[in-house]
Amino acid sequence: MSGVSGESTTLIERIAIYGRDAAGAVAGVASLLELEESLPGLTGKRSPLASWKRELAALAPDERREVGLALNAVVREIDAFVERRRADLAAAERRERVALDRLDLSEVLERRLPGHLHLVTQVREELEDVFAGMGYEIADGPEAETEWYNFTALNMPRDHAARSNQDSFYLATGDHESHLLRTQTSPVQIRLLERGVLPLYAVAPGRVYRRDTSDARHLPVFHQIEGIVVDRGVTFGDLAGTIGTFVAAIFGSGIGSRLRPAYFPFTEPSAEFEITCTICRGEGCRTCGQTGWIELGGCGMIHPAVLEATGVDAEQWTGFAFGFGIDRLAMMRHEIEDIRSLIENDVRFLTQF
Repeated sequence: MSGVSGESTTLIERIAIYGRDAAGAVAGVASLLELEESLPGLTGKRSPLASWKRELAALAPDERREVGLALNAVVREIDAFVERRRADLAAAERRERVALDRLDLSEVLERRLPGHLHLVTQVREELEDVFAGMGYEIADGPEAETEWYNFTALNMPRDHAARSNQDSFYLATGDHESHLLRTQTSPVQIRLLERGVLPLYAVAPGRVYRRDTSDARHLPVFHQIEGIVVDRGVTFGDLAGTIGTFVAAIFGSGIGSRLRPAYFPFTEPSAEFEITCTICRGEGCRTCGQTGWIELGGCGMIHPAVLEATGVDAEQWTGFAFGFGIDRLAMMRHEIEDIRSLIENDVRFLTQF
């Protein structure tokens, strides 16, 4: 590109011609990098514009003013061309990156893989079938609960650690009574007892929320199933028999179960129930913490305070409750070493079930 167009051409004419040539040069660059590299030669210290600016001092005042205005106008025009070209090139490069990053799903679509229920949903429905076959009602309840249903009615003291913001997800509802995402499916048993329809045999599966750090056995959002029985003359032996029945139905006779003494505010006596680790068959591994056993959940005889909170006469009625994680049960049922695999949405994993 030359700023000289002939001996008879005035300086202002040469400046105008240079502006048109510069616009053509800007339009011809093919990339942002090429554009940036061309700028010093167009308007920088090595450009004809810089040379002409240095010549202004030798011109007469009137001519200097006229040439200066022409130079400034050309610089603005070239800058405008550069900005428009920069925007066009940036948009083109974005479109190219998007095209390169696009996944070709045609192979998956051509295989026409049928959709199916998630493994956790499959296990949940199987559990419902097992308990329905034992005569249990399948119940449900809201995932957003009040503190009354989630804690107070379950005999949990005000200073219990589970009621803190560090353990539970509270909701900003603006209501005078605190609401939270339920930490367990136990609130459903309170709602069932409030109906006043006894005897009661029910299970309540559903999603629960806790401020847990994800690891091989824990998730902050997972699924539980709560069981409750209230009848005349119900004993701890009935509870142990019920747990043994459903463990055998789900895992078969090769997996054992056991109860270990524990403490829960809403049951007394209380126990944790465990099954033989299906990964190592009781020998000890990373999944079971080298113990050979995996805890499924807690259980116990319903505390009289819970019955009284819902208007049930604890002298006439007794019962038991149990709850366990459906995700962890699915993990043990199918010998999955890390529970986080259930939420990673890896098609290669999900299609195995």
